[in-house]
Amino acid sequence: MEHIRRSAIKIRESKALSTLAVLGIYIAAGLLGAMLYISLPWAAWISLLAADIAATAFVFVFSVLFRNASVYDPYWSVFPPIAMTLICLGKHITPLSAVQLIIIWLWGIRLTGNWLYTFQGLRHQDWRYTMLEKKTGRLYPLVNFFGIHLVPTLIVFFCVLPAVYTSEHHIEGSPLSALFLLMSLGAIVLQATADLQMHAFRKTHQGSINQTGLWTYSRHPNYLGEILMWWGIAMSVVCVAQDRIWLIMGAVVNTALFLFVSIPLADQRQSLKPGYDAYAQHTWKLLPIRHK
Repeated sequence: MEHIRRSAIKIRESKALSTLAVLGIYIAAGLLGAMLYISLPWAAWISLLAADIAATAFVFVFSVLFRNASVYDPYWSVFPPIAMTLICLGKHITPLSAVQLIIIWLWGIRLTGNWLYTFQGLRHQDWRYTMLEKKTGRLYPLVNFFGIHLVPTLIVFFCVLPAVYTSEHHIEGSPLSALFLLMSLGAIVLQATADLQMHAFRKTHQGSINQTGLWTYSRHPNYLGEILMWWGIAMSVVCVAQDRIWLIMGAVVNTALFLFVSIPLADQRQSLKPGYDAYAQHTWKLLPIRHK
């Protein structure tokens, strides 16, 4: 046990070793999830959900080992492309399902690349997790598993579910489906542009409020992109399967997560910076337009 602890500390202190460790964890988690999905006898979406939860629990073990919940951070963007590939394997897929798969892969590669660019190694933990750890004390292990790991896993699962349904039921798209998928593509571009602008700004303006580019108009254009991405995926199905309105629940809960958790936390942190009040008065939280 002492040897394991020392090895974990050594990995934590090196960005290169941390990156390799996270890569290994996710390869193992992906293989575990894939084997479970293939072997379970249930309906595809139930088997996928069980595999998703098992993979999340596997990642959680290493979050505890490294004493860093940020081990989980890439899961949000890694799971959907793998899940959709598993769902589509061996099936005759419709053009709608094929385009959804491509879009989800583009989104996942882009977002995972952004995580890799900002990753500082396992010695650094997301400030929100550290805050929760301080606030919850002895309850933190439960908060860590259920709040930081399991709840986001379930949210992203239900975001992907419309695409799963499309593949399983061979749903054919419509011109309106194409428009919603274009919205998802636009959301990826929006999110990527916002992230690139923020990275460029932080290189020379650490500790300041970004009021350049998209950030001139919206305080959270990256979050807006994430929200629109999943609304596009959901509505591309619901617009041709209107009796399956429940497929929007992932997009609804995802939107609620950003509106009531992520954005308030980010705004609270930003409010400590000089000039925040004036900036907030002239921008929307999400919509990229100025207040009049």
